[in-house]
Amino acid sequence: MGATLHLTLLQHTPHPDRAVAVAGRLCYAPVSAAELDREMTDADVAKLVRVLVRSGHHSALEHAVFTFAIDGVSRACTHQLVRHRVASYNQQSQRYVRFGGADSFIVPPSIAANAEAHEVFLGAMEQARAAYDRLVDIGLRDGRKKESVQEDARFVLPNATETKIVVTMNARELRHFFRVRCCRRAQWEINELAWRMRSMVRELSPYLFEGSGPPCLYG
Repeated sequence: MGATLHLTLLQHTPHPDRAVAVAGRLCYAPVSAAELDREMTDADVAKLVRVLVRSGHHSALEHAVFTFAIDGVSRACTHQLVRHRVASYNQQSQRYVRFGGADSFIVPPSIAANAEAHEVFLGAMEQARAAYDRLVDIGLRDGRKKESVQEDARFVLPNATETKIVVTMNARELRHFFRVRCCRRAQWEINELAWRMRSMVRELSPYLFEGSGPPCLYG
C-alpha cells in the first residue's frame, strides 16, 4: 500500500523564454510582436527576461503557460495546491471513479519509518476502505445509481486518499508557487512536488525560472 508521486509536463508554451521576452519588449517597441520575434537573438531573450524578472514587470511572465499531470498525491496535498487560485485544475472525481486499488493511500514518510505508527496507520486505512466498500455495496443493492452511491460513500475516505490532478499555471504563478512551497516549512508532500516541478521547468526555461524558489535559497 502506498502510491508514489509521478509528475509529467504535458504541455507548455513553445519557447517560453522567448514568448515572455517578446511580450515584454513589445511594450516599448514601435514594431509588431511578430517582427520582434524574428529580430531578437537568444542573447537578447536571455537579457530581457532577466530584466523583466528583476524589475518586477511580471505581467509579461503570464504569457508562458505550463500544464502538469500529477499522480500519486493525497487529497491533503491537492487541498493545498488548489489554494493557488491563478491556475486551472481538473481532478479525478470521487463521484464517478470508484475508490480502491493497491495504491489507494499516501503514507507519510515519518509514519512509514516507525513500525508502530505504520501499523496504526494501515489499520485505519483498511477500516476506511472496508467502510467505503460496504457503503457502496449497500447503496447498489438498494438500487441507487453508482455515481450517487460513490458520492456519499466517499465521506468516509481520509485525507490520505490518493488522487490525480491536471494543473496549468503561468510562469508568474509558478514563481510564486516555488517561493512558498519550495520552502522547507511547507508540508512535505507539496514541498516535494514543488521542487520537482521547478526542476522540470528550469530545464525547459532557464531564464524564466532563474532565481526561483524560497528566498533563503539566495540569502
